[in-house]
Amino acid sequence: MSEQPSLKTYYGVSVGILMVKTHFRRYLGDIGHAGTWSFPVQYRIVEEAIPAKMTELHNSSLLEPFKKAARELVDAGVDGITTTCGFLSIYQQELADYCGVPVATSALLQVPIVKRLIASDKQVGILTYNAESLSGKYLEAVGIDPATPVLGMPPDSEFVRAIREGDDTVPYATLREEVLALAGRLVKTHPSVGAIVLECTNLAPFTADIQATYGVPVYDTVSLVNWFQAGLRPRRFAAQ
Repeated sequence: MSEQPSLKTYYGVSVGILMVKTHFRRYLGDIGHAGTWSFPVQYRIVEEAIPAKMTELHNSSLLEPFKKAARELVDAGVDGITTTCGFLSIYQQELADYCGVPVATSALLQVPIVKRLIASDKQVGILTYNAESLSGKYLEAVGIDPATPVLGMPPDSEFVRAIREGDDTVPYATLREEVLALAGRLVKTHPSVGAIVLECTNLAPFTADIQATYGVPVYDTVSLVNWFQAGLRPRRFAAQ
């Protein structure tokens, strides 16, 4: 990308969010719910990016549409770019090289850091929208050990169906129950899991419930973007 222009269209927005084009309901805690953030954000929908394509990025590229949308956000005034789909980890380096501002594509970026936070005999577990697809390049692109346990939402779950079909009527309680069941399966199947990272941004409304129920630290897109924004706009403390 060419050098950032000196003139901006808007000011005071540090984080630009590239959005997959979806129609399901985004609850508070989801990256796509503006009320999640204590700071201003700017959204840009990537029209070509629909849910069915997001787990097939290793077969069919959407890099150029994401570059175009990122350029629009950066040229308009944001200081950093993030996204609403963890599978965009596959484009982490390409987008960081292109945008001219810091880029945090995926909550998966936290996995290597979280691994350093826990005992050496513990593992980080990943919960995802689609475990069958979340392997190989998606993990390698952000430095994740391929042996890391990954569990996905069941393909016949209401969670997956709502996202796939754009159904905004699924009750919060139903989604919460399904997500907690998946987290329970992870800690039961992999008792060495000492922390969890949520790949899917739509899992984040249930982070606190997972942590309270299973007693392990849980990191998600909210923890990532809050950390990301803290570097873009550090808090200023009054001189003593």
